[in-house]
Amino acid sequence: METAELLKKVRKIEIKTKGLSNQIFSGEYHSAFKGRGMAFSEVREYTPGDDVRTIDWNVTARLRTPYVKVFEEERELSVVILVDVSASGQFGTHKQFKQDLITELCAVIAFSGSQNNDKIGVIFFSDKIEKFIPPKKGKSHILRIIRELINIEPQQKGTNIQLALKYLNNVIKKKSICFLISDFYDQNSYSDALKIANRKHDIVALRINDIHENMLPDVGLIKLRDNETGQLIWVDTSDADFRKQMEINRLKFEDEIKEVFNKSGVDFATIHTHEGYIKPLMNLFKKR
Repeated sequence: METAELLKKVRKIEIKTKGLSNQIFSGEYHSAFKGRGMAFSEVREYTPGDDVRTIDWNVTARLRTPYVKVFEEERELSVVILVDVSASGQFGTHKQFKQDLITELCAVIAFSGSQNNDKIGVIFFSDKIEKFIPPKKGKSHILRIIRELINIEPQQKGTNIQLALKYLNNVIKKKSICFLISDFYDQNSYSDALKIANRKHDIVALRINDIHENMLPDVGLIKLRDNETGQLIWVDTSDADFRKQMEINRLKFEDEIKEVFNKSGVDFATIHTHEGYIKPLMNLFKKR
């Protein structure tokens, strides 16, 4: 992508997502993801209604008037976003491709974290680790992440969530907030890796979905290609048995991933390309 076009896209995403972070998500994000504890900040004069247990008796004795200790939340969390950049992200039948939606979500999370003085890092993965950006603070760092999201060209097409989770545990030693963003179309089992990673970190899963992945329109005979394997098949979308089997497969897949998330103790939300992401994210943050 040309530099001028890339910068224009980065600026467009920054304006949209930073505004949402400032106006909507920052407070909910702060409430959903707590800091490490309370740290002493300062002392101030006692006022009626203050908890007497917070009185600083040394300062009170020295100044001969009651003073209380003031504490504030110790923030500075590390947030790591695990981003699925496999070929299945290049699918979308409504407002945008799944990968475009993922880019916006990552930007919103990054700006929300930055507003709360958190460090932000990203692991890009397909069926290999494509790129790792270590957690860091600052607006220029967030803009770099957005540039990478827009411009990344994965070397592989498949998906391996287990690999990404194992890599996370190896490179991030301190307990962190981790957003796992994917459509979760993965032929490999990642259940055990998710349990292990969630014991070490606080993992939140965001499942990205396009409605026509699960329910094709009735348009007769069409040719479909699997973006990850390149396999081409002809299907008759008018066939009642085919449509019934698609629905069975959809329900089975959704039950399976819900079971994986529940057994692993991972909070999750499903976000569709044909709907906005504000409500699902807000509901997820409030649930926490």
